[in-house]
Amino acid sequence: MSKDSATDSNRFLHPRYWPTWIMLAGLRLASLLPYRLQLRIGALLGALLYRFNRHRRQVTETNIRLVFPDLEPAARQRMVRDVFRHNGIGLLETAMAWWMPLDRLPQKIIFKGREHLEQALQQGRGVILLGAHFSTLDLGGLLFAQHYEVDAMYRKHNNPLMDLYIRRGRSRYFGQAIERSDIRSMIRALRKNRIVWYAPDQDMGSRNSVYADFFGVPAATITATSRMVKLNDSPILMLAQHRLADDSGYELELFPVIEPFPSGDAEADAARINAELERAIRKDPAQYMWVHRRFKTHPKGKNYLYRQGDS
Repeated sequence: MSKDSATDSNRFLHPRYWPTWIMLAGLRLASLLPYRLQLRIGALLGALLYRFNRHRRQVTETNIRLVFPDLEPAARQRMVRDVFRHNGIGLLETAMAWWMPLDRLPQKIIFKGREHLEQALQQGRGVILLGAHFSTLDLGGLLFAQHYEVDAMYRKHNNPLMDLYIRRGRSRYFGQAIERSDIRSMIRALRKNRIVWYAPDQDMGSRNSVYADFFGVPAATITATSRMVKLNDSPILMLAQHRLADDSGYELELFPVIEPFPSGDAEADAARINAELERAIRKDPAQYMWVHRRFKTHPKGKNYLYRQGDS
């Protein structure tokens, strides 16, 4: 063991990391169980999180109220519960992606729109694969990687131990994990005609962002997507991923290349990207991670809309 590895190991023995170790151990053990049983455990976990995680429940309720204003209150509350169910299952699906043998995963995979990606790759300039934070995030990445080699851009986790395991887990199916600020590595991958997965659907603050509608709600949307495409003139297209309604497998769908893009108008580009994300999410809205504060940046102050939801 190297000196640096030994130092990391000792650091992660600190009591502050014990809850993370317990969670990781639980997920690792769960990945040994039959697939259907894991789904039931995940659904139960989601129900518990709904009941006891008041903060995340309020965030989710606010998001659903904002993006689906026409839903009746009872239907809105059912969707909130469904979001927690899918996110609970998503934790178990992450464990499947990191540790479960491939032959124990559901074999029913519906893959639509591959012709769009094939045509984009023929241009020889790499492809930016537009993703979103679906509850099936990691498992969808694994299933996609069974067909195509793909690198992924990611944001470093605040918990160093979780960050370590996220990178280790994803190394099973991604060629390389590229930190969001590492533009050089991203360009090198694109110049090798590789696919780079990238998700611009989270609120990263007002810096380098513009406001663009997301489900009809003005949302701080990063402008880096336009710059990334422009750097290598690479085509960009959307990947949607969902667990099938009967839990028998998964669907991956690639949408046509977004063009013309970029347009030279930052706000128009951000709106176009959000429209693609919205189109993918609407396939099964409850499988999206509405537990995150997508609208935390607001002209009236950080978390203004979520404070309104508390009143």
